[in-house]
Amino acid sequence: MTTVEIVVYEGFDELDAIGPYEVLANAAGLGADIAVSLVTLEPCDVVEASHGLRVEPDGVLGSPDVLVVPGGGWNDRSAAGAWSEAERGEIPEAVARLHDGGATIASVCTGGMLLAHAGVLDGRPAVTHAGALSDLREFPVEVREERVVDDGDVLTAGGVTSGLDLAFHLVERLASVEVATRVASEMEYDRR
Repeated sequence: MTTVEIVVYEGFDELDAIGPYEVLANAAGLGADIAVSLVTLEPCDVVEASHGLRVEPDGVLGSPDVLVVPGGGWNDRSAAGAWSEAERGEIPEAVARLHDGGATIASVCTGGMLLAHAGVLDGRPAVTHAGALSDLREFPVEVREERVVDDGDVLTAGGVTSGLDLAFHLVERLASVEVATRVASEMEYDRR
């Protein structure tokens, strides 16, 4: 069983987390050996996303095989979101620790900036939301303007909706092209 944990925090972008969650959960429903959950760094009952969606996390961050880090709140330097999480430093620390322990790390949108702050993008190709590419260029990263960048144990996806493409890419890696195609068909999603 491949465990995928999506870390959510105050001000995360809804689609960055919920889109990949749905793709991965649908793959599991079709028999893929994947367990996906929404987690937080510390125990809490509810997390409020950037557009007001309130979610109940499944638990706290453990030692997943794959960690997905959503973005949100970076470009407007929001008091809640990726910008403030980078300032706090706890998510970047967790990302670095898990990556050092062998986990695959993936980001959606400006979640890539949290990976940059963790140092896991150093010397690697990566992408983030178009509005944050100049910020990403301040790090020792080979910035790409692609939808999804797969560098083995670190994957990054561009803007908000690219999280869906990242999730389908993960399903191909963790299960098969056939399962990813079936999920896309059920969701009526034209993959890019």
